[in-house]
Amino acid sequence: AAARATAVGAEVDTDCVNAIRFLAVDAINKSNSGHPGAPMGQAPIGYVLFAEEMNFNPADPTWINRDRFVLSSGHGCMLQYSLLHLTGYESVSMDDIKQFRQWGSKTPGHPENFETAGIEVTTGPLGMGISNAVGLAAAEAHMGAVYNKPGLPLVDHYTYCIMGDGCMQEGISHESCAYAGHLGLGKLIAFWDDNGIT
Repeated sequence: AAARATAVGAEVDTDCVNAIRFLAVDAINKSNSGHPGAPMGQAPIGYVLFAEEMNFNPADPTWINRDRFVLSSGHGCMLQYSLLHLTGYESVSMDDIKQFRQWGSKTPGHPENFETAGIEVTTGPLGMGISNAVGLAAAEAHMGAVYNKPGLPLVDHYTYCIMGDGCMQEGISHESCAYAGHLGLGKLIAFWDDNGIT
């Protein structure tokens, strides 16, 4: 946040956001299929989360206390692949990005957690990602209640989710969000990308 206090800092932030956008659009263009709108619009949110807010370790993508990121609108997964690549995850190399949406690639058209390290959950069906994010946040709350001791928070992480208009139109998202409210999941942070298209 301090970097943005200067003109140079703001310029660097803009360059980083544009790098995410262009990497995503170039991969989508090369594959001749995909969804460029979500990566273009969500790049600033993704950049701030990965550069300033989230705790994670690209060298240890299964670190137990990492913050979780769920892209509920999984069709915009080039955003997630770009973020993973640019933050140093070896699971998403430039060659993998060049193979976006190709048969057998580690960068399919919807993120798959069993294919690519750094992808927390498989998403695709609208509303599924926010529901998974609620489950991850509920697991964090439960594990924290079981294992945390005063002055020793072993389980202490956040779950971040970006969801789109389509996700919000599915009943599963309504039920999941109501459940999150019922449980008081204060470490679940969801962003609604209201692009006004649907």
